[in-house]
Amino acid sequence: MNIMIGIIVPLIGTMLGAGMVFFMKHTLPEKLEKSLLGFASGVMIAASVWSLLVPAIEMAEEQGQTPWIEPSIGFLLGIGFLLLLDVIIPHLHLHSNEPEGVRARLKKSTMLLLAVTLHNIPEGMAVGVVFAGFADSNTGITLAGAFALSIGIAIQNFPEGAIISMPLRSEGFTKKKAFLHGALSGVVEPIGAAITILLTSQVLPILPVLLSFAAGAMIYVVVEELIPESHTGEHSNLGTIGVALGFVLMMILDIALG
Repeated sequence: MNIMIGIIVPLIGTMLGAGMVFFMKHTLPEKLEKSLLGFASGVMIAASVWSLLVPAIEMAEEQGQTPWIEPSIGFLLGIGFLLLLDVIIPHLHLHSNEPEGVRARLKKSTMLLLAVTLHNIPEGMAVGVVFAGFADSNTGITLAGAFALSIGIAIQNFPEGAIISMPLRSEGFTKKKAFLHGALSGVVEPIGAAITILLTSQVLPILPVLLSFAAGAMIYVVVEELIPESHTGEHSNLGTIGVALGFVLMMILDIALG
């Protein structure tokens, strides 16, 4: 039951963010958008370090492995995996008119949705692999630590939900339809988490690689998309402040609950 709740929490964050479409105008104010993108980046960076890489290094050491080899391999594989998805999946980033990925005749709204879904894949994997580690009592991952990651990702999903649903209003979507699309972008997280839990339970000896794999995938999203988007045009300092606040909040959550 705890695991089920844990993997659903991030989706709730996305849904709450998407719900902002009922209370705000067609678009987010530029300053708020940059601050939220930076905040989401900071949370993901801290989660990658404190909730994934550090436990991966400690676990590898406890298993008698060279503590930097498996986490390094996993991290680079995670980067490569997201790079591959970025090349294959047709998607469109916020404030861009040039689609990425393979050529496809898709609506702009669909490609925006696919871009956010792409963000959410590594987050779902991260939650899944941490709760899989908790399910095995020998990993040292606590329930509180797993929930710290889940809550942290839910917090950063809030601005992501708003950032995907608000532009859809400008595309002519009704508030209800924009909300549904924003919420659907987060469904991949509990699905990805559940699949990861099932797969990880069969390969627990390589859990350090899987933890660092999720970290690499999340860092890819931050470096490739979130931080660049938060620093385009004016007011880029707001994105930087957001990164700092998000990082500190996630670090506190992980240390206090972990």
